[in-house]
This record gives sequence, C-alpha cells and structure tokens, in this order.
Amino acid sequence: MKPIHAGRLERWLGAERIAHLQACMANGGSRWYGRPINLVDVPGSVWITADGDFVGKFYRGHFLSAVDEFMSRANRFLRVAGQPQYGYCNAGFASISDALSRASQGYSQRLQFAKVGPTGVVGATSTLWRVGPQPVAGGAGAAAPTGTSHVSSEAASPTFTNPASGTMHLVGADVSASVINNSLLVYDRLFSVAKTMASVATEAVTGVPTRYQSTTATDPDYIGDNFGFIEVGGTALAATAHNWTVCTYTDQAGAASTLPSVAGNSSAIVDRFDQPLQQWFVPLESGDVGIKAWTQMQCSASVATGAINFCIGHPIGFMSFPVINSMLPFDWLTNRDQAPRIFDNACLAFMEPLKPATGTCTYTGRIVLTNAAP
Repeated sequence: MKPIHAGRLERWLGAERIAHLQACMANGGSRWYGRPINLVDVPGSVWITADGDFVGKFYRGHFLSAVDEFMSRANRFLRVAGQPQYGYCNAGFASISDALSRASQGYSQRLQFAKVGPTGVVGATSTLWRVGPQPVAGGAGAAAPTGTSHVSSEAASPTFTNPASGTMHLVGADVSASVINNSLLVYDRLFSVAKTMASVATEAVTGVPTRYQSTTATDPDYIGDNFGFIEVGGTALAATAHNWTVCTYTDQAGAASTLPSVAGNSSAIVDRFDQPLQQWFVPLESGDVGIKAWTQMQCSASVATGAINFCIGHPIGFMSFPVINSMLPFDWLTNRDQAPRIFDNACLAFMEPLKPATGTCTYTGRIVLTNAAP
C-alpha cells in the first residue's frame, strides 16, 4: 500500500489525533506486532502500520477537516439518500450494490449498545467489558487452567444470529461519544482466564479460543494479529510493586513462546490494563505476530488483593471521535476495500486505548452487520 499525504491526513484528523494513533501503535516502546490496522472512521482505505505510518487510499483533506466534511455531508444527505451506489469491495459481496441488495432483503442485523466507560488514567488503556448498561456488564474469565472461550451468546456481547450460509460482515455503525478525542477499539474477545492472586507460583492455562486458530497466514481465521492483554477486574490491586513474568503462550506457528516481562501497576484501578502507560497489548517474543493461546501465568510478587484476567483479542478496527455528542456515521462498506469479517459466534467487545483524559466517557450507538451470500 502507498504512503498517504501527511499534510492532508493531518488537516482531516488534526495533529492531536495523529499523535494519539501513532502512540497506540508505538505501545510504549513495544510496537504493534501484527498487520496494519484499518482506521474505520476515515474515508477511503486508510491503515496505520506498526511504525506509525499511514498507508492506503485517502482522497480527502485538501481543504476540509473531518468536522467540516461531516457538516457538509449532513446537509447533502437528504439529496443523495435515494441514489444507487456502485462499486466493488473485497468483502464477500459481489459489489456494493450486492451488499445493499442483501441488506434490503433482510440480511442485516442492527446491534444497539450503550457503554458508560470507567474512570481511567491518562495514557493507560481501559476495558469496557465490565460496564453497561447495554449490553450488560461482563464478568471475569473462569479460573485457570480452563478459562473462558468467549462467544456471542454471552450477555455482555452484542448478540447476533449466525448466518445460515455465507459470511457475516461489519458494514456500518452510528456512534456518539461524550468526550472529545477518545478512541474505541472494536475487537473480538476470544479468551480470558482469571489469575490466582496472592501467589508467585506458576499457573498453567489449558483453555484455547475457538476462533482465529489457523497457523496458515492466508486463512481468514489466521492467528496473526491476535493480541494479549492483562486486564484488572472488579477489584483494584493492592499497593504492591509487581511484574508479570514468566508468562508463556503458543504463537502463530503453534510453537511455545515466552512473553517479555511486563511491568504491572501498584494499586491499579478497576478496568484498566495492568500494563505500562501507552500500551494496549502486551509485547510478544521477537518475530511473533499473534497469540494462539496462553499456557502459563506468573506474577513476580504476591499481590494480596485484586482481580486480574489474562485475555486474548483480535482487532477489528479503531473508531475515533473528533466531535462529541453527535451521532457519527461510520461507513465500513462503500468507503473501504473490505468490510471486516465477523466470524460465527464472535464476541464483539470494546476498549479505550491510551485514554486522553481520566473522566468517564459514554458511548451510544449501533453496529450494522450484513450477511454476504455464499
């Protein structure tokens, strides 16, 4: 993919958001190890690489910012709403017209959600898994060694019906946020396991996810891009300095690997990631690009109280909010090369990577899925 004109993208997004997204990929010095991640709220086909470079196709930003364009498009919407759309997308649909036809025939599902995020720490990442009100708050993973392989039928995930045939794709969303420049990462929550606290012993993990388990790089369910994160649950950690070491996992090739030591946070508050600032995923062993499964957890110190989950997710895309308290339309079909695949039984979830402010943020909206024909 070709580099994108930096000046036009900065005019569109703003320098602050550019810096925030690049900080997400830098991840506090242990940069993202997977493939480029799509910016689902930017028109064209814009991706950010592990180095923080922006690549793909982007034709905006010559004169207008995203806010200016949003107002302009809102004014034009009624005039063009009835006009047909033409084009092609590599998303399981034969064309954009095919996708619109499938939607008009009743093959779409609309998943509403409302999340009131937790109080956070500037530069830290917060999970929205345990907050409601819709869907309701989720709970901790099962205890080791089995843990929990998450599925869409769980009450904490926006529930959808698996297609009888064909594949399901994320084609759109309408979402508002109450805090400016906050970001959401939409991801498939694959697995979590509760760590025993007040212990320095190694703890084996045998449970494995049920999605994204292929070791073949060209398969849709390839392990690559699966990321790990260490999530504080419903009880804050005691004031004890600690690291997460030695923790092990199976990598994208099915080989045994060891996680580099991850510095935890004394007195970490609920719902934040127990990782250094500027991190939303844990760094992997050199050369690895994804986690198939956790195999061992260990803490360097006995933290007397608290709740910790070792989790695995698969990224779907970032959403960022340059405008607050406005329902922003995210077009993931006509403005992109591909609508992200949503696997059967996917457990859709959200996190706030690298929060720009400590306050809570309310997100309200809906996600639109459409079933592509086989």
